[in-house]
Amino acid sequence: MASSSSSSSLADTLLEALLFLVPLAHLAAAPHTKVEESFNMQAAHDILVYGIPWTGPAPRARLAAVYDHASFPGAVPRTFVGAVVLAGLAQPLVALAGFARAQLLVRALLAAFNAAALVAFARALRRAHGVRVARWWSALLLAQFHLPFYASRALPNMFAFGLVTLAMAFLLPGRAPRAALVRRRQAVALLVVAAAVFRAELAILLAAVLAQLLYSGQMTPRRLVPVFAVAFVAALAVSIPIDSFFWQRPLWPELWGFYYNAVLGSSSNWGTSPWHYYFTSALPRLLLNPLALPLIALALFLPATAPSTRRLVLPSLAFVAVYSLQPHKEARFIFYVVPPLTAAAALAADYIAIRRRKSPLYAVATAALVLSVLASLAATAGMLLLSSLNYPGGDALAQLYALTADAAATMLSSPSTSITSPPAITVHADVLTCMTGLTLFGQNRAGLPLALTGPHAPDDHDHQRDPIYLFDKTEDKPDLKWPSFWKRMDYALMEDPMLPLGNWKVLGVVQGYDGIELLKPGAKDPSDVEAAAPTPGPRQSHRVLGLGARVADVRRAVRKYTGGWWIGPRMSPRIHIMKRVKDGQYATS
Repeated sequence: MASSSSSSSLADTLLEALLFLVPLAHLAAAPHTKVEESFNMQAAHDILVYGIPWTGPAPRARLAAVYDHASFPGAVPRTFVGAVVLAGLAQPLVALAGFARAQLLVRALLAAFNAAALVAFARALRRAHGVRVARWWSALLLAQFHLPFYASRALPNMFAFGLVTLAMAFLLPGRAPRAALVRRRQAVALLVVAAAVFRAELAILLAAVLAQLLYSGQMTPRRLVPVFAVAFVAALAVSIPIDSFFWQRPLWPELWGFYYNAVLGSSSNWGTSPWHYYFTSALPRLLLNPLALPLIALALFLPATAPSTRRLVLPSLAFVAVYSLQPHKEARFIFYVVPPLTAAAALAADYIAIRRRKSPLYAVATAALVLSVLASLAATAGMLLLSSLNYPGGDALAQLYALTADAAATMLSSPSTSITSPPAITVHADVLTCMTGLTLFGQNRAGLPLALTGPHAPDDHDHQRDPIYLFDKTEDKPDLKWPSFWKRMDYALMEDPMLPLGNWKVLGVVQGYDGIELLKPGAKDPSDVEAAAPTPGPRQSHRVLGLGARVADVRRAVRKYTGGWWIGPRMSPRIHIMKRVKDGQYATS
């Protein structure tokens, strides 16, 4: 008996460890970011590098001079609360590991927070419905793709996700009455904070949860109103002072976001989807397992599981239904419902599995469940591989550093070189590069406050001998038509290699994912076909760098052992890494 208990405890510990390790594995496989994550990533960078100028002369001028949001404010102002917390927690880790790893550390901390919330949900589910249900829940969740992949991504949704998941865990039954009442109050407070600080649309989920608590008699208005009021005031007391300081005007960001999206309807500028999108497309993709939705339906139908399932899924489904009225839809907007919906599926899975010895039908169904989890794991691995190929901007940046490292080292070691300040390399990055992986963390590997000049400039730069990369992100097309603009650049990361004026050499091209390709025996390998620059002249062969080169190596190896067959990612040129030939002639117009 002791051995069985020890084995059971070890299995649960392993599953909890995997809830941390799997998101970190996704982070390691896809370390770069996209434009929707940029606000919080740039804010965390600026806080780490420049600090928070609470005191001292002219904080407004200092913020305007060095903080990224002063130049790129976005469509609506976002809260700095998450970035402040992440940067504060990351600071000692960055000091130990070095600033070159700062972006990974910041994202890993967010992943750890969300993973801790998932562990709390798993433990609450174990207490409420038993260890087998919790294990099915962990297996089904770990086999999903989107939640582990996004757990480390600095989106407002993922800052809110951990708070919402904790709230849902606190609402699960299984505690003594007094402890359960305390947890319900904490759950309401967490939902209020998540809605007021990070994502205003969570007010819909909050309303659905409050309606369920009141209808079931688990809370009364007399107990509910004070909790709501205190949490709401506390959330505003955190958000408004912090965000008003950083934005240098009185501001409650989520009120602005609600006005922009719901009142003005401006979110539709980013695209619209049909009203049923979340139910027919997003939820099946988020849950991934093809049996997940049938399991939820079964759990709602079975008398043994229906009461518990209704408590789990009704607030989530109400949230999704009401939120479907918003024209602009993205799967990440409803991540919060994945843990409770997966729990409902786990209830049905456990119901089937414990009866597998009673009937051949249940035995077959249990085998199908196990196979569906394994199939989902395989699909997740494939989706992670393809997604990791979709960040050409980050890949191009890594290849630029590799290409320039030797040249910089040669220059620094030359006896004729007398350096009293760090050598600077100027790089122009185009829009695609900035949207698919270029962040301030990536630009600033040394952690130097490059934006500071004049009296705020640090006095220790003379001790820094490594090159400083100064990035230009000019998007104004008229500016890009002046030869004098390009003369200031040493390198360029360009989707269109014809745009830079003057004499430029393409050092290589970074590719990006462009669908799935099937090659048959005898078909020419894409890596043997010259990558042509879009020029009216002769075809120019460009060396493929980075992940595209790795995919080509794998493709050649696989085709060697399969007789020429290959099915895998198709890679297409995305970003050209270009170097200005400084003794070349420039156009005069």
